[in-house]
Amino acid sequence: MIIRPVLENDRSALASLIHFERHIHRHLDWRTPLEWMNSAPFLVGEHDGKIAAALACPPDPPRVAWLRLFVVSTSLPVLTAWKELFHATLEHFDHMAVPPLLAAIPISHWFRNLLEASQFVKTDRVVVLLWSDTHLPDEKPVSDVCIRPMALEDLHNVEQVDHLAFELIWQNSAVALAAGFRQAAVATVAERQGKIIGYQISTAASIGGHLARLAVLPEDQGHGVGYLLVQDMLAQFVRLGIKSITVNTQVSNPFSLMLYQRAGFDRTGEEYPVYQYQKEG
Repeated sequence: MIIRPVLENDRSALASLIHFERHIHRHLDWRTPLEWMNSAPFLVGEHDGKIAAALACPPDPPRVAWLRLFVVSTSLPVLTAWKELFHATLEHFDHMAVPPLLAAIPISHWFRNLLEASQFVKTDRVVVLLWSDTHLPDEKPVSDVCIRPMALEDLHNVEQVDHLAFELIWQNSAVALAAGFRQAAVATVAERQGKIIGYQISTAASIGGHLARLAVLPEDQGHGVGYLLVQDMLAQFVRLGIKSITVNTQVSNPFSLMLYQRAGFDRTGEEYPVYQYQKEG
C-alpha cells in the first residue's frame, strides 16, 4: 500500500469508499469526513492504483486530535491498513514541537480492537440520555441572568466560555462552534449584565432534537444557569413540535448527569467508550 496525503481529486473515490465500505469509523462531529480534506494529517492508502483506505486525524483545537475518519476497502486486511496509516500519522505528529493528544470514540467493536492493539487506553465513557416527557421541567429563574438567542458575533465569547468550562480533550475550536451554530435548530446564550456566562447549541432531525453542546463558566456552575438553558431549550423544541430530545455526556461528569436528570432526562443504556493514545515508553 502506498501512503500519501489526500488530494482534492481524491474526493469522489473517498466519497465512494465512505458510502459503500462496511469497515468505517466516523467521529461524531458537526463536520463530515470530507470537510477535513484540507487539514493535515489526512492520509490515503493506494492499492493497485486505487484508494483503498484513509485515516484523518487533524488537530482541532490545535492540541487535540480526534480520529475523524478511518475507512478501509474489503480488498485490504483491516489491521494491516490501520497499522500502516496510523504509523504514518504518528510520524506526522513526531515532527511537531508539541504533539497533540490523540483520542477516539469508537462505535464498533472492530475499531475498539484496533485502538487497543495500538496502545490506546479507555479513559471514560459517553452515555446517552433522552427527554421524552409531556411536561416541561419547572422554570427556575436565576437572578440577573437572561436567556437570549445566540448571534454570530457571540461566537468569540462563546469559545472563551467553552474553553474555561471544559478540560482540554472536550474543548471546541472557534471553527467547530461556528459549524455547530450554522446547523443549530436552537442556540442560546445565558447573559448576566451583558456578559455571556453560558450557552447551548442544539440540532434537530426527523427523529427529534439533540442538545449538542452546553457550557457554563466555572464560577457560575451549580447556581442554576445550566438548568435555565436546558429548560428554555426544551420549551423551544416543544413549541416546534419536537418532544424527543437526546444529549450525551461523560460518566466522569456527575454534575452534568445530575443536571440532565433534574430536567427530566433518563439514561437510555446506550454508551460509548472514550480512548486516548498512550505512547510507549
